[in-house]
Amino acid sequence: MELGLAEAKARLAELVTATQRGERVVIIQHGEPAAELVRCRKAGGIDFDKLNAARRRLGLEEAASEWPADFDDPAFSHRVLELE
Repeated sequence: MELGLAEAKARLAELVTATQRGERVVIIQHGEPAAELVRCRKAGGIDFDKLNAARRRLGLEEAASEWPADFDDPAFSHRVLELE
């Protein structure tokens, strides 16, 4: 969806809802694309379900055992990298 800045300001709530449905919204200013609204992705971390599904699909089930419980914890990275 593309629309001008004034119209985007008037329809902001509707545009946010559209992005939550996965739509891409481009805001035009002076005839040129000026900004793009996109759905926010869930911040950080590893989606272990997707990772395990990909491993099964690629035949890598034996490549790694279970991930450590604290693997997805930023503090874990700090400990491993000795940043603490």
